[in-house]
Amino acid sequence: VTKAVRAGEVDAKTRRQIFDAIGFTFPTRLLLSRQPPAGCSPHTFRALGLTLLACFCTDPELAGHSQILNKIPTFNDILLSPCDPDSTSMVDDVYQCLSAVLATARGPRELVTKGTVSALCQAYLNGGHGSDRALTLLVGLLAIAEAKCWQRDSPQLLAVLSKLSGDFLKAEDMTKFELCEVLPHFIPLSPPLTENSQGSECLSRLYKGLADVLGSKLSQSQRDPALKLAASLVQACGAEWIPAGTAGSKFLALLVNLACVEVRLTLEEPDPMEVEGKKEVVTACYVLMEMGIQECLREENPLLENVQKMQLMRIMEEAFGAVIFYLRQVKQEELQDPFIFASVRVLGAWMAEETSTLKQEICQLLPFLVDYARKLFKEGSPAVSPPQAELASTEGSALPQDALRFLLPGFCHLTAEDRPRDILISEGAAALLCEYFLQQWEVLTSESTAPAPLTSTEMSLQTTCGVFLNLVVTAPDLVRHDKTFSSLMDVLLKSLPLLLPQKHHLVLAANIATLGLMMARILSGSAALQGTRSAKEFFGAAIRFLSQAHTAQTDPSSDGLALTVSPAYVSAWDDIQELWFLGMQALAGCIPLFPWLPHAALQARWLQGLSQLLSRVTPASVDLELVTAFQAVLVELARASEQCRDVILSHHGMEWANLYGMAALEQCLAEQ
Repeated sequence: VTKAVRAGEVDAKTRRQIFDAIGFTFPTRLLLSRQPPAGCSPHTFRALGLTLLACFCTDPELAGHSQILNKIPTFNDILLSPCDPDSTSMVDDVYQCLSAVLATARGPRELVTKGTVSALCQAYLNGGHGSDRALTLLVGLLAIAEAKCWQRDSPQLLAVLSKLSGDFLKAEDMTKFELCEVLPHFIPLSPPLTENSQGSECLSRLYKGLADVLGSKLSQSQRDPALKLAASLVQACGAEWIPAGTAGSKFLALLVNLACVEVRLTLEEPDPMEVEGKKEVVTACYVLMEMGIQECLREENPLLENVQKMQLMRIMEEAFGAVIFYLRQVKQEELQDPFIFASVRVLGAWMAEETSTLKQEICQLLPFLVDYARKLFKEGSPAVSPPQAELASTEGSALPQDALRFLLPGFCHLTAEDRPRDILISEGAAALLCEYFLQQWEVLTSESTAPAPLTSTEMSLQTTCGVFLNLVVTAPDLVRHDKTFSSLMDVLLKSLPLLLPQKHHLVLAANIATLGLMMARILSGSAALQGTRSAKEFFGAAIRFLSQAHTAQTDPSSDGLALTVSPAYVSAWDDIQELWFLGMQALAGCIPLFPWLPHAALQARWLQGLSQLLSRVTPASVDLELVTAFQAVLVELARASEQCRDVILSHHGMEWANLYGMAALEQCLAEQ
């Protein structure tokens, strides 16, 4: 039987008959048997057993059978045992079995948990018979279960990457380009390679090897794999693998330059079939362009000099012109293509940072962008980004349909300008963003309440608030008449009281408080705001947010007390300072509109607290902008409520109003 199997003369039907006749018990016994027949090599029975299993494995149904999966440790042992000339056929059979298992549904998980990754790494590094097949299998396993493989076997995988990167640096022939194809599979997104010395050495070899390659004259087929390798390094470590200094900055500029040329050549091409074959390499170029944008904007320890930045911005502008040109030709039936997602995503990165150029072209594309984002959002579409399209984002968990997440920062800039804002409004972006806000809010509240690094969900909510703030300021009529905004108002009323106690969400809370206060001024007539419980809880929370931002601290320069930002607000103050001032202004505007508001301020004991604070600190420590903000709210409260006026007066209000030059407040307190 094994001779017939070896000769490859067995078709699927015969194979199945052999299996039905023999079953798994016999090959299992052969594998376990340690006594060879007289005069035969010690492996004889094992070799026969393996040949039968390799034959059965060519049937996909049998390859996933638990009787094959439980032999994985045996397969690993054979790969690791010294291989003499007469056992090469056993090694071949093992590789055949492992390849078949890898192709089944349960196989990859079983291989990882039963230690095959480590065995394959060892087999490849030992360089014995069939070690090239070990590398092929590793590539296959990493493609399916990269994170799990690195979690379990990172030292072994690093050793393989070490060998590959060394070979890559040394190679002077076509192997260099073949390694460009293999290497990206061995560059993990986590743990970061920069964390240990062995990883850093690999990166430095890869940098030197790539600098060699890209500095030479290359054909298309040689350049593409090199660009893809560079992109996978950028995805894993940003620009950290590129050394500082002249050589590094030249290399970085060259990389971005080549990527832009590639994007233009491909996307300005009228033949769609040409584009089809190049999508993978263009997606890699997008990664490099996104890094280019980040590096051109980097202020601290920039890798690029100013002249280089200016040149690159010009070159990238042309490449983004080509991306826009391409997206304008997209047909409805192509919207599911992951490449379109990658193109929209990279354009979003450009719009987020650079809105003054290509203004006209971007305005013309806005209807498409809103429509595309809406379709993906509504369908929860399967436009799953190919691994490379997850540009430099560290979390692949972004829902594939979330094109909006990448467009929001650009929309935030654009809603501050008349023409693009009008286009966005007429395309129905406001309603879409409101639904998106509700959905992201659901996601955020279902995430854990533990302080975690800023998630994309939270970032998206903050940026969406930014877009709405622009609309509230520039298009109040839209807010007044579009029912979208009254449903948004309802969510804001409910969300602030939940969010504020969680200190790690302070920036988002500041956005929601300020947006809610500014919208309440416009929607003051709506039923939700007429002293309902949710309105009172919202305003109570907003007053807490505004009133707890400042405190008194000893001032080392003058022995006295100075007014400073409260400790809980310090780390976020850069992000929320402007929102705080806007919020104070909006609250002052709300007081005359809601008769029950002064009572909320009294309940929060804000007037007492603020009076004491202003009485204790040295006036010089309170800058004019703050004095103005406090005065605006105090005047409105004193005007609206006799009780508030009495509290201010009983806390020496006349004295400190005079001290701080709050003329309007003095006048208001003096009136009977």
